[in-house]
Amino acid sequence: MDADRKRKEEYKDNINMARYIGPVCKLCRREGLKLFLKGQRCLIDKCSFNDRKNPPGPVPKRKPKVSGYGAQLREKQKVKRIYGVLEKPFRNYFKKAQKMKGITGENLLMLLERRLDNTLYRMGIASSRAHARNIISHGHILVNNKQVNVASYQVKINDEISLNKKMNASEAIEANIELAQGVGLIADWIELAVDGKSGKIKELPRRENVDIPIREQVIVELYSK
Repeated sequence: MDADRKRKEEYKDNINMARYIGPVCKLCRREGLKLFLKGQRCLIDKCSFNDRKNPPGPVPKRKPKVSGYGAQLREKQKVKRIYGVLEKPFRNYFKKAQKMKGITGENLLMLLERRLDNTLYRMGIASSRAHARNIISHGHILVNNKQVNVASYQVKINDEISLNKKMNASEAIEANIELAQGVGLIADWIELAVDGKSGKIKELPRRENVDIPIREQVIVELYSK
């Protein structure tokens, strides 16, 4: 019964996530915390999550009871929404994490952190991971002076990430970098250039670099059933 329910949820999730064009603030409200999906707006007082933290839809008369499976599924959905990954690639990340040395849950998060779109966000170049994917898909990002247009590219130690000439002159990028540096969003596993428009991976990300509360062990338990 659980297996059938899981397949239905994954099918529904794949359709919704691939086509979702609604307000992303609803996703934050559904998960009960800020997922930083809307870029700079999430960092200011105008963020709608500050005023409406209840889940979307009618307010229930009493707090619904969440089953163990429901809690596991909710945690998985939260992580997928944070990093913008669909079910199939997310499951592939989990399988890869299982084969790596160390703790599977932490390995999973580190693989997600090493995505190129997340790296741009952690550098402050992109205002969100969705913005980073847009920049990458348009061919504006260079890795070791070679164009990379795959958002899932896994960065490695000593990789040099930079912008092409067109984006290097963008005032919007400069504003993103200034804001990110002002609020301390820059990851310490990235060594930025003086202008902040390029950087070098000085070490691989660690578990403590993930700044959103995630219970990765719950996801491991879900996939281990």
